Amino acid sequence: MNNPKVRVKICGIKDLDTGRYAVKCGADALGFVFASSSRQVTPEQARSIIFNLPPFISKVGVFVNAPKEKVQQIARECRLDYVQLHGDETPEYAKEIGIPVIKAFRVRDAEVLQQAAEYPADAVLLDAYTPGVAGGTGKTFNWHLLKKAQLRTPLILAGGLTAENITEAIQIVHPYALDVSSGVETEGKKDLQKIAMFMSRVEKGVS
Repeated sequence: MNNPKVRVKICGIKDLDTGRYAVKCGADALGFVFASSSRQVTPEQARSIIFNLPPFISKVGVFVNAPKEKVQQIARECRLDYVQLHGDETPEYAKEIGIPVIKAFRVRDAEVLQQAAEYPADAVLLDAYTPGVAGGTGKTFNWHLLKKAQLRTPLILAGGLTAENITEAIQIVHPYALDVSSGVETEGKKDLQKIAMFMSRVEKGVS
């Protein structure tokens, strides 16, 4: 019997052709970074991509400690389905934002998992911990820590995922979804061949 489908979000999309190709390869969601980053897009850029994507694809906006009103405005303008929070956003912030929330936590130890379990989010994203960096570092963490995680919401695994390690990650963590960015890039740009290979390995890893 096949294992449940593992969903995939390709994050850091900056152009329509890459977004459409990721969807063609089977991506369930695309991420648009509005925080300061080499992958950052403006609301205008994101909107021009999002409005030309096929239907039934989730659009996720990535923010770091942005004013609540700014997040809400961008979400409306770009028709975002989720906002992904990578900063120090409080539980109160998440409750008041009025948009489905994915809260990112950087896993340094098991204590972080308790914080993630208590946070009022629609899903929890667990990423590698690197001092001073909110995410997108291309580094993995100890996936075995997640075996004891008592999360009440879907788990999205991130941090250093590539076509080479994704089968092992799925087998250890059994996540609801995967979030990949640098692992499908070459010299900081999305690599279509790597996207196709990653999606192929995910499919094989859950079959």
